[in-house]
Amino acid sequence: MESPILQGLNPAQRAAVEAYDSASLIIAGAGSGKTRVLTSRIAYMIQKGIKPKNILATTFTNKAAQEMRERVDALVGYGSEDIWISTFHATCSRILRRHIDLLGYDRNFTIYDASDQKSLMKEVLKEMKIDTKQFPERSVMSEISSAKNEYKSPLDYRNEYGSNFRNQRIADIYEHYQKRLKENNALDFDDLLVKMVDLFQTNPDVLEHYQDRFQYIMVDEYQDTNTVQFLLVSLLAKKYRNLCVVGDDDQS
Repeated sequence: MESPILQGLNPAQRAAVEAYDSASLIIAGAGSGKTRVLTSRIAYMIQKGIKPKNILATTFTNKAAQEMRERVDALVGYGSEDIWISTFHATCSRILRRHIDLLGYDRNFTIYDASDQKSLMKEVLKEMKIDTKQFPERSVMSEISSAKNEYKSPLDYRNEYGSNFRNQRIADIYEHYQKRLKENNALDFDDLLVKMVDLFQTNPDVLEHYQDRFQYIMVDEYQDTNTVQFLLVSLLAKKYRNLCVVGDDDQS
């Protein structure tokens, strides 16, 4: 007898739902029923005996994560609370709250929003006596954010881009900014991902714990994934390789 979860799905959608025990790439454009496929896939996996706690689904916005959560709760019912459905940043924050002491931070770290970051950057530039006309806060913050998205530390940035005066100074600012964040026991939004990768790369036992926990991983809006997010997903999925990514190549 056919599972009611599969009823109403077209052949392509059914194939995406049923292919849950291997690596999968799903190309899905706007209006193609992508969220329905993802939520149906989760429900189908649980019907097949996969434990809810072994499933991780990540997306890029709180709104998308909330919609997915509500649909999964309606489909799965009891046990759905054990499925991790959240944004990349929320997933990282949750794990770092348990383990960031291994990186030299207190677990009650503060997450800086854009306003906090701007205030700290103002302090850093003032302390370093840097002319904000030559190095506007917004421009420097954008450069540092781009470096973090590419998983480049201040030293990496200096080694790769420090062949001119401007980039040398940005490397100096980046280094000082990170030092001040650490002194304040704070992470900015980009650091949530960077520190998560740092944690996994320097603590293989912690990585293995979460690899065993999240044996089935789904990533929505995969076309928006940057280098540090790719590294994070690659580390988590390396052991079991049950990774499903969904993207719209028209938005890439």
